[in-house]
Amino acid sequence: MSKKKLVFSGVQPTGNLHLGNYLGALKNFVSLQKEMDCIYCVVDLHAITVFQKPNDLRENVFETLASFIATGLNPDRSIIFNQSAVSGHAELAWILNCTSRIGWLNRMTQFKDKAGSDKEKASVGLYIYPNLMAADILLYKATHVPVGADQKQHLELSRDIAQKFNSDFNCKDFFPLPEPLISKNVARVMSLRDGKKKMSKSEESDYSRINLKDSADDIDKKIKKAKSDSEPIPDNLKNLEKKPEALNLINIYSEISKISLDKVLNEMSGKDYSFLKKNLTELLVKEITPVGKEIKKLLNDKSHLEQILKKGKEKANIIAEENLKNIREKVGLI
Repeated sequence: MSKKKLVFSGVQPTGNLHLGNYLGALKNFVSLQKEMDCIYCVVDLHAITVFQKPNDLRENVFETLASFIATGLNPDRSIIFNQSAVSGHAELAWILNCTSRIGWLNRMTQFKDKAGSDKEKASVGLYIYPNLMAADILLYKATHVPVGADQKQHLELSRDIAQKFNSDFNCKDFFPLPEPLISKNVARVMSLRDGKKKMSKSEESDYSRINLKDSADDIDKKIKKAKSDSEPIPDNLKNLEKKPEALNLINIYSEISKISLDKVLNEMSGKDYSFLKKNLTELLVKEITPVGKEIKKLLNDKSHLEQILKKGKEKANIIAEENLKNIREKVGLI
């Protein structure tokens, strides 16, 4: 693989990926593999920062991998594997734990959000997992990382750790400082029940999201029940922004149809939201149901998925071990 530009990204195996994951990450992954060398990882070590039932975790790894393949990731073009299969992630994470500073981790806002009010009961892993994220990236000397706005702080930490390691061990430019790849065109996909919250698997109501495995009937019901507005669709973005649920539906329509927001508003203004919902349902059924069928088909052939993970692990290990050999030498480990 070329060392000029290398993309790394990881997805937690939470199972049942949804439209937000598809538009916000997976479609972008497929585009990137056409332009750069890419490593895509199912980050099962990150998942266990909160307790996972072992059987659920294993099944979720397979489902996340199936979602990767069903949406167009090509294991012959990109390296695709599960994080725990390459022990170098955990080894480098420990080395970087000793490079990273407590003050840096204390500034990480995601820990505060995820730990909630009783942070004393949170796992140590949840606190230090940004260091593992840094290890994921730096293990392969990745130059670019596709991130959402909520992960940008963790990427900044990865850059700080890389810079400090390079300085501590007098090896300028050993670790590249990874650059964020933030797609400007992708709108955040929000809950169908609350336009101020991101679409999420953790939201109690299944009607809050479109899952990649949803049937045409499921999609139809969810879009019909999605919150919108009783007034006609406005003709300008300023007025639409006052109606977050309606804006979310318009944004999703724009993303799926590949028509700009302005053009969508020109097409839809003055019409009832039932018109938008009917058209959006047709687009989503056409786009999402083939993905869902392919995911289910892949999950029926676990041996094929295991082979993809095995080949990906072997390719990832070659790069990881070569880099770790140099890292151990610089740190003074025998």
